[in-house]
Amino acid sequence: MAEFRVGEDDFEVDGRPVRLLSGALHYFRVHEEQWAHRLRMLRAMGLNCVETYVPWNLHEPRPGEVRDVAAVGRFLDAAREAGLWVIARPGPYMCAEWENGGLPHWVTGPLGARIRTRDAEFLGCVERWFRVLMPHIVERQIDRGGPVIMVQVENEYGSYGSDAVYLRAVADLLVELGVTVPLFTSDGPEDHMLTGGSIPGILATANFGSHAREAFATLREHRPKGPLMCMEFWCGWFDHWGAEHVVRDPRDAARALREILECGASVNLYMAHGGTSFGGWAGANRGGPLHDGPLEPDVTSYDYDAPIDEFGRPTEKFWLFREVLGGYARQPLPEVPEPPAVLSGPVTARLSAFTPLEGVLEALGGPESEHAVPPSFEELDVDRGLVRYAVTVPGPRAPYPLRASGLRDLAVVYVDGERAGVLTEEEPVLAEPVGGHARVELWVESLGRVNYGPRTGEPKGITGGLLHERQYLHGVRARGLRLDAFTPAAVAGLSSGEPGGAGPGLYRGSFEVAGVGDAGLELPGWGRGFVWVNGFCLGRYWAAGPQGSLYVPGPVLRRGANEIWVLELDRPGPSPVRLASGGGAQSCKG
Repeated sequence: MAEFRVGEDDFEVDGRPVRLLSGALHYFRVHEEQWAHRLRMLRAMGLNCVETYVPWNLHEPRPGEVRDVAAVGRFLDAAREAGLWVIARPGPYMCAEWENGGLPHWVTGPLGARIRTRDAEFLGCVERWFRVLMPHIVERQIDRGGPVIMVQVENEYGSYGSDAVYLRAVADLLVELGVTVPLFTSDGPEDHMLTGGSIPGILATANFGSHAREAFATLREHRPKGPLMCMEFWCGWFDHWGAEHVVRDPRDAARALREILECGASVNLYMAHGGTSFGGWAGANRGGPLHDGPLEPDVTSYDYDAPIDEFGRPTEKFWLFREVLGGYARQPLPEVPEPPAVLSGPVTARLSAFTPLEGVLEALGGPESEHAVPPSFEELDVDRGLVRYAVTVPGPRAPYPLRASGLRDLAVVYVDGERAGVLTEEEPVLAEPVGGHARVELWVESLGRVNYGPRTGEPKGITGGLLHERQYLHGVRARGLRLDAFTPAAVAGLSSGEPGGAGPGLYRGSFEVAGVGDAGLELPGWGRGFVWVNGFCLGRYWAAGPQGSLYVPGPVLRRGANEIWVLELDRPGPSPVRLASGGGAQSCKG
């Protein structure tokens, strides 16, 4: 057993000063069979610690329906075997460019602005979740022979709120549930963020990507004593659909890392290895200086321009960081592991069966219900997926503009069975007026819930009503389709026909590989949707770019025949779906 503590100037293990050289690696963004390799890569880069969040919504998709929380413990055990300490960040909120910042839709939907406050109902949800989660962390603390050395209270709370009572309640709950290692907070190095997000008597750390000396000077104004740490050194960045691929010059990032260490500080690389937001769990941001502007959905890849790329390979940034970190190592760094195997040669998938979207909804969707006004995704218990809204425009009446007020995020509209256009939050009015009597269907898709800023937790769907001219249309029928409804057993029961020149729906097929290995899956010319390989959801694809292929982990593939499903929500492509051995930076268009 060992003791980890926060000293006046340093972190200490059994009284010996230590510098934490940590890297972020999210267990939920890496296939479990690849954890060991990625953790060895962290050690080879010169790190002695790994940091991870825990996404509440992944593990509790419905109230009390807990899924594989034991994965947290298995990852902590893998880190210990790799010789790494662990910084645990259990939330309840985590940001991380993840759907809803990790908060379940069934919490944020009913509570609205009461989330992340002292509100008794929200704190009650947090306590019930933490009583399930925290035993997996508590029993693996360093003073019990495990790798966990610190636990975070909330996350960047000063960027969101100022409820000191809430923060103290979360900290007290963690202690009540058995946390004995030091607690900490992390916030941007700005006065309002540090005053809003830090807790007296608990270590405060800062998050930034450059100008370390200025950032630490601000932190010192708030905390004159205690070890300095950059809890998130943003050595790369993430991408949004429809925007340019973001990269950071490796030499610039290495200089910024060196500056942090020259300040005598500890550091956590965010991200050391980003991985992938499998399963459609990528979040979204709001643009503008106040993060309340247009929606900016995050791409599926979380490569993050990190030193270890999405395929687990070392980049130029990795080698430069290894050189910087090696100067602070007590012994020679381990050899860099061999890169994972890749698929040998391109493979084309044959899509031989098709079920129209209407048939998919009929077989896999929830029950249809009628409402006075359009219900939100949250009211229909849809986390990731889509909702079909149907309404009748009464008649006879002249054509008037049709508006989906408060639309979040995208709707494909059909009038009397014919495609009439696509609506968005910025363009919520149908191009051609609609006359009555007419049946209107709107297939609304969530492009990812906001994960950062004041609009975190906002509902999805048609949130302001359907209007014909200025008149609300009532009697709206709605039916939801969740992504987790696409299980092998459920999909096997779908009735199917030949794809032909079919439109939106589920395309099914197969491909064969002689040997397994990592691959990139490409859908040239296809519109927007989701892909599953052998029942494993790779995530969203979208012709909007910049991401041009989806990462396929080698462990997902099987020698011989493999099954593939493509849920196309817009228009199918003229080209076949194919797998190639490339990837990483190549998965994004420059």
